[in-house]
Formats: sequence, structure tokens, C-alpha cells
Amino acid sequence: MEIPLFLVDAFARAPFQGNPAAVCLIENPLEEELYQNIASEMNLSETVFIRKLNTADDFSTGSRFSLRWFTPVHEIVLCGHATLASAAVLFYKKENINPAVVFETLSGDLRVRRHDASIVMDFPLNKPELQHKNNYKNFLKDLLGDLAVQDVSLCKATMNLQVRLADSCDRSAFRTIKPEASALMKHEDGSRFKGVIVTMKGDSNSQVKYDFYSRYFAPWHGVLEDPVCGSAHTILAAYWSEKLGKKKMLAYQCSKRGGELELEVRDDGRVDIAGQAVVILQGTLKL
Repeated sequence: MEIPLFLVDAFARAPFQGNPAAVCLIENPLEEELYQNIASEMNLSETVFIRKLNTADDFSTGSRFSLRWFTPVHEIVLCGHATLASAAVLFYKKENINPAVVFETLSGDLRVRRHDASIVMDFPLNKPELQHKNNYKNFLKDLLGDLAVQDVSLCKATMNLQVRLADSCDRSAFRTIKPEASALMKHEDGSRFKGVIVTMKGDSNSQVKYDFYSRYFAPWHGVLEDPVCGSAHTILAAYWSEKLGKKKMLAYQCSKRGGELELEVRDDGRVDIAGQAVVILQGTLKL
């Protein structure tokens, strides 16, 4: 069996930025264990599988595909950067003739379209629920040390905890957060959430006026820090839109690789997430 394979840096304007994803094009469903074996072999935060739904189509003409996302340890229900990477392969490498494609996923139909140099994803908006900070006191200590926390919220739909740092927090301290996977996982919070978003308000004095910053930690998924997490921004967009009173926002994820996301909260309860992507490798997986 030969499977076309691509490596794509998503939410990146140049190679080696943003979040890398492995994209596999498959004609027919694989044996179930093979999906996870391939994802474990790729050992990236996500490996994604695009499958044709209509045998009469090909990857250059089809407008509707099946999409599944896998971390190195299990399948997940929503992934932004790997969806962006998938669209980049279809639009840039397969030269798909359609201005937009629809992916059938565990999170429903996701429409993705081209817009100038960016790719825009139509995603569900996930509003988090405010939590009592004291319920997470020990966990926050292992996550953040002595950094001050303004509020904590939980998104049950995506099983993500969101922690907003106090506005007095310095961005340099935010960038140097370095938790240990074992320290986070010892709290056994994986039953309540599978990832932790740390966020802070943007700095009006910075050269680029980002509305907010974030980082994302997910050792429960086998990934200590995800470089740029699109699905986390379905939560962040809902939260910061309400706090800032804005529908359109520019966000930056402050991982070592870093990535920029353009967000627009819509009146229909969804969010447009836009970013750029670079395909840096093309090959064949032989099994």
C-alpha cells in the first residue's frame, strides 16, 4: 500500500514556524489500528487522514471529504491546525478547483475556503464556563508557579481548561512557563479536561497589536505543548470576544515556533479562524 504523505507547517508564513501536521491522502478506509500506528510513527501533535467520499471524484475536483485527526496516542474530535494543513494540501498541491471544501468530521461538517493568501476555517464557537479558582489551586501551582491568575474556566465540549493570567503579568514570564508533564498529570485531571490553555490580554504597546496571547499544554494527548492550537481558539475567541467587546481579533500563540491567527466571531454562533500554511515535504508512505 502506498499513501501520499505531506508535512505542512500550519499557521505559518514560512517553513519551521507554526504547527507541523502530517497529512495523508487515502482512497478508502484503512484498518482501524493502522490510523493510530501511522500517527504514532509520525509522532507529531496531529496526523490527519483525508478520504474521498465519492469514487467519481479525485482530490483535485472533489468538494467534500472525510477527515480524521490522531495524536500520537489517540483520535481526537477537533483539530484546527491539521484541518488548515489538509486544506493547504488540497488547494496548493492537488490544485483543487473549488473555492471551498467541506470536511465531514467528528465535530460535524467543517467548511474551509481560500481567502487571498490565507485559508479560513468555519468552526463551532465553544464558550467556556467560569470555575472556582480554589478548586484548581494545586494544579495551577504546578502549571504556573507563582504567576497570578485572574480567572479559570472550563470548556466541557472540548475538555479544555482555560486559565487567564492577571493583566499585571509580564509577557516574558508568560513565555517562560515550563511545566513538567508528570507534574500536570499527577492531579488526574484528565477525567475533567485533556488540555490546558493559558492566556493573557494583549499588550497595546507592542509593535503588532495582538488582542490576546495564549499557550496550550496537552500531556494527556501525548503532547506537552502544542505549538499553535486552532481548536483552542474556538474557546479563546468566545471568551475574549466577550471580554474585549470585539468580533474581529488578532491572536498570537507564544510557543517556541509561534503562530498568528485571525478570528471573527459570527452571529450564528460560529467562528472563522484564518491563517497561512506552508507545505514543506511531499512523499509516499509505503506499508
